[in-house]
Amino acid sequence: MKIGIMQPYFFPYLGYWQLLNAVDKYVIYDDVNYIKNGWINRNNILLNGKSHLLTVPLEGASSFLPINKIKITSQIKEKNKLLKTIEQAYKKAPYFEKIFPIIQDVITEESCLISKALEKQFHRVCNYLDIKTELILSSELEKNNDLKAQEKVLHICRILGGTEYINAIGGQELYSKTDFEKQGIDLRFLKTRFSSYKQFKNDFVPGLSMIDILMFNSPEEIRKLLNEYELI
Repeated sequence: MKIGIMQPYFFPYLGYWQLLNAVDKYVIYDDVNYIKNGWINRNNILLNGKSHLLTVPLEGASSFLPINKIKITSQIKEKNKLLKTIEQAYKKAPYFEKIFPIIQDVITEESCLISKALEKQFHRVCNYLDIKTELILSSELEKNNDLKAQEKVLHICRILGGTEYINAIGGQELYSKTDFEKQGIDLRFLKTRFSSYKQFKNDFVPGLSMIDILMFNSPEEIRKLLNEYELI
């Protein structure tokens, strides 16, 4: 049983989705503290041929609160401004008509909780790309919330019957393969191979939000990109 555990991010980059697609069960880590200036409510899109930082406006965001207690702004004007920027950036992209409604649905999530909006994002994109991974909210697991860092990850893996834990390549300094082996769990790290794809007529701008990939590639093309990685 392959397990992945990550905080939810706003339409994260390709490697995040490769990880989600590579495991059997994916835990959306929604009950850990919100990180300011991170990727939970921000990402880069392509605007006028350049990388442009997009931010989902929040209310009362604090690093002392868990992600699932943080709200998206209730100001409709702010949400519409955000959507207008995305529309301006991609209205001439080949898959705009299919993808923009998904983005609208996420940003206008009725509960206004960023965690619920991002959970909806994962379900909508997974359905679109036919990703079969089981999605699990961390906050809905019966677990020992006093544990921290690696010990909590190991605890969640045991609860879910995990035999293999896959993490992003940036987690190499956070986790010990020896500690995982003692628990009978194989620890692997996913390293993305970034391939270019046709955007507009500009030079290729890499490392953007999944929004960019969805706007310029068919589901079949994206599924190929999802497999362009190595496990180390």
